Amino acid sequence: MSGSLTDRMVVKLREAILTGQLAPGSIVVEPRLAQEYSVSKTPIREALRLLTSQGLLTVLPKKGYLVRTMSLNDVQETLDLRMLLEPHAAAAAAGFLPQQLLGDLRGLLDTQAELSERDPLAAMDAAQRFHQGIADASRNTRLAESLHRCFDETARAHHVLPGLQSYMGVPTELKEHEAIYAAIAAGDARSANDAMATHLRSIRTAMAQQFTDPGSLWA
Repeated sequence: MSGSLTDRMVVKLREAILTGQLAPGSIVVEPRLAQEYSVSKTPIREALRLLTSQGLLTVLPKKGYLVRTMSLNDVQETLDLRMLLEPHAAAAAAGFLPQQLLGDLRGLLDTQAELSERDPLAAMDAAQRFHQGIADASRNTRLAESLHRCFDETARAHHVLPGLQSYMGVPTELKEHEAIYAAIAAGDARSANDAMATHLRSIRTAMAQQFTDPGSLWA
């Protein structure tokens, strides 16, 4: 029962972090969370330990846990890692997706387009699952796991940084997703790699225009 309760608390607390309910930079402590969720401290302690191992929290000795920050530098680091990994994932997925998975990706693109104006956060969720599906299809579990963490951080940025939600509805975002999908469906690894890199550059511009030194990775 304890393990099941711990799993539920991991889900609840993880969602609170990713949606900004537990704000970046805030300190959380076991007794307060146990009281808020009406559970004992043991499942809270175990959940916080697991979330720390996932990189969402940092231990503050004798104080509690710090929710990972979400500064522009954090966004830059996340997008740099995505640029290093995700084009390769798209290329690896090209030509190897079964029709069912291609259909799932098609459905996610349609959902994003449908929701982009009236519910940007729901559109963002569809976009995240689109990227996750491609990462999983790379057939490299370590790469996919690293990217899933990056996607979580990117999604958190949409919740906690102002002005990012509107990006889900811009024509460029949807058009670039279509290009990625078309290349993967056609089995064109080079085009899938290039389409994903182009898309990541657009994301970076939308999310971090204040960066003055993008570095050679983004040239």
